[in-house]
Amino acid sequence: MILKKDMKRISPFLWKVDKGYRDDMNVPAMIFATENMLDDVLKDRSIEQLINVSTLPGIQKAAIVMPDVHEGYGFPIGGVAATLWPSGVISPGGIGYDINCGVRLLKADCEFSKIRRHIELLGAAIYSNVPSGVGKSGDIVLSSKKLDNVLKHGSKWMVENGYGYEEDIERTESSGCLKNADPDAVFEKAKKRGHDQLGTMGAGNHFVEIDIVDEIFDSEIANAYGLFKGQAVVLIHTGSRGLGHQVATDYIKIMMSSMKKYGIEVPDRELACAPFDSNEGQQYFNAMAAAANFAWANRQAITHKVRQAWESVLGKDSRLSMLYDVAHNIAKIEEHEIEGQKRKVIVHRKGATRAFGPGHPDITSQYREVGQPVIIPGSMGTASYVLAGTNVSMQMSFGSSCHGAGRQMSRSEAKRRRQGSDVLMELENRGIHVQSGSLRGLAEEAPGAYKDVDDVVNVVSMAGIAKKVARLKPMMVIKG
Repeated sequence: MILKKDMKRISPFLWKVDKGYRDDMNVPAMIFATENMLDDVLKDRSIEQLINVSTLPGIQKAAIVMPDVHEGYGFPIGGVAATLWPSGVISPGGIGYDINCGVRLLKADCEFSKIRRHIELLGAAIYSNVPSGVGKSGDIVLSSKKLDNVLKHGSKWMVENGYGYEEDIERTESSGCLKNADPDAVFEKAKKRGHDQLGTMGAGNHFVEIDIVDEIFDSEIANAYGLFKGQAVVLIHTGSRGLGHQVATDYIKIMMSSMKKYGIEVPDRELACAPFDSNEGQQYFNAMAAAANFAWANRQAITHKVRQAWESVLGKDSRLSMLYDVAHNIAKIEEHEIEGQKRKVIVHRKGATRAFGPGHPDITSQYREVGQPVIIPGSMGTASYVLAGTNVSMQMSFGSSCHGAGRQMSRSEAKRRRQGSDVLMELENRGIHVQSGSLRGLAEEAPGAYKDVDDVVNVVSMAGIAKKVARLKPMMVIKG
């Protein structure tokens, strides 16, 4: 088991496990954390998992984790790893089961004070419009042909069919569509799980929130993003639902059985992988892209339903515009500087958010001068943040930042410690209204089950890989 004495402190916010710590490591392991955070992280297998990631064939520069790190399937959650294109491996464990779980921020054109008296009606209307809960289906039921179109085109198909505006696509990472998506690479069982789940939230840590912009840290970037103090905003956090989960399940099995064929050995079978340019690697990458497109389409459908609820309560003149939508469980082909040379790599982000700095061509032109918006949801009942990507992140973390607060307690432990009714009362006493179909779900997602999001965001800010722009305070939480 790794100990703190096995690590080098590079800065107050960065730690390193040298490549020589274990004979099978191909690159060092880097951990963004304070010393106090590191003490907590070492209580689970996160860093052991990170060291396992460093052994992957073709991995470049370093295996990296963010301060919201916790133990996951194969890869730690909060992990970033880049493998050399096209012969390095791709690993489903480096993306996760909820492919393109991500978060989207909508902005109202008014202060929260203008809608405060309608907050409970708004919560009830959104809860009614956006189905939530395990396996929940919605009212958008897709034929096989339409589902394939969603898998192929993502947000674009939704907007073309009346579920939003062209500007929504422009303000979505990758324009809401990975172009290599292949519906034929998604097996029928996955499609069956997804055909009626567009526009649904799911359960667990997924939510829709109405927040108030509580504080502005950088007025120039906030202005560029269209944010102001006291503004009402809406956060949407969900992913690819059962379809994405099934894609991961299917391809993990395929890769587990194919590694021997390629002479690949990994220290943990949960790191099952295949060369990116192999048939298995390409099929998974194309199926993952299709699931990612489904997730973007899902958040687009929820956006449409939230807008409908908003207008039904506040009137047709009220409007919610998009700030941005980011993915935090995804793999992408990107170009990064490694050992002084630009190289194409397959960047795995699992519980990590893309955080490209100013001037990067992949950022929409509206935000290119100030850097990509990075949206960090906190735990239920705590703050969330809007950050901006920096050019430091391009050098240190493959253009990546944290993705949230990060769990510090398992769901089962959270339920042992808290009753859902107590969590509900605590939130109400703090002025946070809740719409939820499950008291058990509230217990699992109690604020105490997560790390302090302020501490997590401060680490990425002080390390320079993202810049604080605004803090959001929850006023209404809608959950499964």
